[in-house]
Amino acid sequence: MESLNWSVVLPEIVLLMMACVVAVVDLYVNDPRRRVTYWLTQVTLVAVAALQLLQLDNNVPYAMQDMVVSDPMGHLLSFFASVAMIFTVAYAQPYIASREMLKGEFFTLALFVLLGIFVMNAANNFLMVYLGLELMSLSLYALVALRRDHAVATEAAMKYFVLGALASGFLLYGLSMMYGATGTLTIPDAFTAINKGQINQEVLSFGVVFIVAGLAFKLGVVPFHMWVPDVYHGAPTPVTLMIGGAPEFAAFAITIRLLVEGLSGMAIEWQQMLIVLSVASLVVGNLAAIAQNNLKRMLAYSTIAQMGFMLLGLTPTVVSANTLSAANAYSSSMFYIVTYVLTTLGTFGLIMLLSRQGFESDEISDLAGLGKRAPWMAGVMALLMFSLAGIPPLVGFYAKLAILQALVTTASTPYIVLAVFAVVMSLVGAFYYLRVVKVMYFDAAPAGAPSVQAGSGVSALLAINGAAVLVLGLLPGGLMAMCRDAIVKALSS
Repeated sequence: MESLNWSVVLPEIVLLMMACVVAVVDLYVNDPRRRVTYWLTQVTLVAVAALQLLQLDNNVPYAMQDMVVSDPMGHLLSFFASVAMIFTVAYAQPYIASREMLKGEFFTLALFVLLGIFVMNAANNFLMVYLGLELMSLSLYALVALRRDHAVATEAAMKYFVLGALASGFLLYGLSMMYGATGTLTIPDAFTAINKGQINQEVLSFGVVFIVAGLAFKLGVVPFHMWVPDVYHGAPTPVTLMIGGAPEFAAFAITIRLLVEGLSGMAIEWQQMLIVLSVASLVVGNLAAIAQNNLKRMLAYSTIAQMGFMLLGLTPTVVSANTLSAANAYSSSMFYIVTYVLTTLGTFGLIMLLSRQGFESDEISDLAGLGKRAPWMAGVMALLMFSLAGIPPLVGFYAKLAILQALVTTASTPYIVLAVFAVVMSLVGAFYYLRVVKVMYFDAAPAGAPSVQAGSGVSALLAINGAAVLVLGLLPGGLMAMCRDAIVKALSS
């Protein structure tokens, strides 16, 4: 029973216990601002983030009878997810307080979303992948429907639930086929069976198709993107941020775990599928975003395009079969997902900050004249838009450059063509990001537009968010090295 190493899953145990404590404590909280529940949640998030960092150099690679893997990639992604959730909950509190949504359920479900993310990041077994996915997804479905009196939110929750159940079915069916083909539920054992040829090739090929379809839904890429604009638009803005923020790390983690660590012997098949998904996402995401007037829908289509760009980093790795080129490409994708979530936190945080009782600041026209009404907020928003567009010296530029380098260094003509195509699509995407900046600085504010007021705590967080986008763009080496080290160790374990 040595492999039942409880210390490896200490962050998950602490998070589960504290989620239950928060749920019980909130029953006795009479304060309408829910300060006790809020601070207990934030202390929990800080504690589990610290525990994930402490386990970065853990020498026990597997635990819980090989169902859990403890490697730097999983711990680093879980740490970033915890930080993203800290920002999300902090941005959300003033918003949900003004809309009668400030209930204990919001905080408890947020902790369960994070627990599902932790489980997926550490999964070494098909059952653990699915357990984490369902825990996260069911909590998010409930959060989207938190405003029960709001017709648009209820409609978004129904769409998300139905399509999410369909995608979970795809993934589960693919995993069951993979189990049938390889005879094992453990990811490294499946890898070994595939490399030794001890498999049913036809069954495994079908399994790969279903697994990629399930992962594509969770990433929100074309043609499995139907839910993204409606859910982003219909969900309460804090929940939109919760969907577009921390869960992206889990989607990336299970993509690496299943496709790279488990199915690298089938790389030729899933690579081609990822290329089609990424090209379609870049085209549809960028072109559809241009037509949007609603800021949340525009950011939803922007997410589709950004995920398509990130997927490009997972495609060029089998050209030269050495681990170095693989690590270079995968670490570029990991860096991209981290910086994208950082920027997303700021954009949706600003939308929440600009909203007020009875008014959702989610139309692009609502930002008119923001440069004069709230210069520092407009400045942060401009930084975030420039970063998403990939303009130097912001972190979005370096993230895109890293992916393009990974494609070009293969010295393969198809990948160089892909890199050129990605650059052209980024130029198209720059239009709708720069349009937001133009509206803020060059359009006149509507008559009677109120001045923007924000609490000092949220303002400070927003300033940190904006500064991080700039500083990481100027000095990306440290984060890139962390991502690279994490990926190399994950591939070698």
